[in-house]
Amino acid sequence: MPGPEEELNRTVRTLLALLGPLLLVLLGVPALQGTASAAAPPAGQATRYTMTAFTNSVESNMYVYDSPDATGFTLRKGPAYTPPSGLIRDPSIFKHTDGYYYITYTTNWTGNTIGFARSADRVNWTFLYNYTIPISGLTRTWAPEWFIDIDGSVNVIVSLTSASTATHFTAYKITATNSALTTWSAPAQLSGIGSNHIDTFIVKVGSTYHAFTKNETTKYIEYATASSLTGPYTMRKTGDWAGFGSWVEGPALVPLDNGGWRIYYDGYRAGKYWYSDSYDNFATWSTPTEVPGLTGFIRHATVLKETVSGGVTLPTNTTRSLRSVNFPGRYAVVRSDSLGHIDPVSASSSTAVKQSATFTVVPGLADANCYSFRDSAGRYLRHWDFRVRFDSSNGTDTFNKDATYCARPGTASGSVRLESYNYPGRYLRHYNYALRVDLYQDTDTFRADSSFTVVSPWA
Repeated sequence: MPGPEEELNRTVRTLLALLGPLLLVLLGVPALQGTASAAAPPAGQATRYTMTAFTNSVESNMYVYDSPDATGFTLRKGPAYTPPSGLIRDPSIFKHTDGYYYITYTTNWTGNTIGFARSADRVNWTFLYNYTIPISGLTRTWAPEWFIDIDGSVNVIVSLTSASTATHFTAYKITATNSALTTWSAPAQLSGIGSNHIDTFIVKVGSTYHAFTKNETTKYIEYATASSLTGPYTMRKTGDWAGFGSWVEGPALVPLDNGGWRIYYDGYRAGKYWYSDSYDNFATWSTPTEVPGLTGFIRHATVLKETVSGGVTLPTNTTRSLRSVNFPGRYAVVRSDSLGHIDPVSASSSTAVKQSATFTVVPGLADANCYSFRDSAGRYLRHWDFRVRFDSSNGTDTFNKDATYCARPGTASGSVRLESYNYPGRYLRHYNYALRVDLYQDTDTFRADSSFTVVSPWA
């Protein structure tokens, strides 16, 4: 029987798939006009997530990380950028049509400017200029965030206040009026979000603008929608509607390869950094998880998703065996109880043992750019209760996703890690020689346990 965590997830997703649109109508929330792209990159290409953040310890240095899966991030350079003066809080990154990466950031605790810098490689940055927001009496100019509309316009959403203390922030947008990003339109307020909201982050899906913003009074991240970038926005969700908790800020969203959305946010009072995923038009979110290796260190990050050359490619419609990287005498096998393990296999093993370690690699049942693994009996390697087993396909969407894995680089040259398609951040790994799909851990042991070399078949 499935365990309570995965069974609950399955039940919730099934009910939402059936009833979600009706519930949204009844609650007065318009359905999205589309979702993030559900296709992983094709062979020869890979997804890359680049994160820019400042840190708990230093507000004048920016660190740059990247990741193939939006979960396990690797430091590329830190510090990667220090402005000539002031701070670099809240660095927001995007890639412009000129091929350069740009950041905009908070330059100081008080004042009326935001900063800009540029990079050709994401790790070496050049200061461009500080831009003065042309509103008289501003006392604080915080948390600028890029928003690129579908018409190609480049916008910055920024939180402004004229109060004597850090209160009553209001969201405004400025729009670049030249391709060099050196001149900007007059600031326009985002109506409907209201005062005392900060760190507003916007994504557009179909024709709807979705705003995630911190209520500075309640300390919750709230959610609003509009049909225009400047509004009027209608506040859809307030309080702890998504389970993110209180005393949180700096929401930043990015699409995942499987069609979901991931939000990152700063639990600044607890000194934690979190992420959570949504698959139902932002209505519900997964249990918040700390960003491995970075929680407690980074502050107010943004993440840029790109498709780049490279990645891991497996041969399809061929038979192969999966050899453990850190136990090279052991291979992924299916035992007589249909459960997956890593067992010893050698030239002297029986034909049955060799057959148990041999699988046909096929295009992923849920995404042809990922992979599924079929044994000699026609059963597929899938997870159930986060335990790996081999079952015959029942043709359902759930089964197809359970049996699909996306290839990521492994720890050893030529090795691969296999990420669960429907539970991003969980990887096929062995634990006590049993195969599971476990949440990524920022440890050498986990990375080795989840790495396999695809080799010639035993049978």
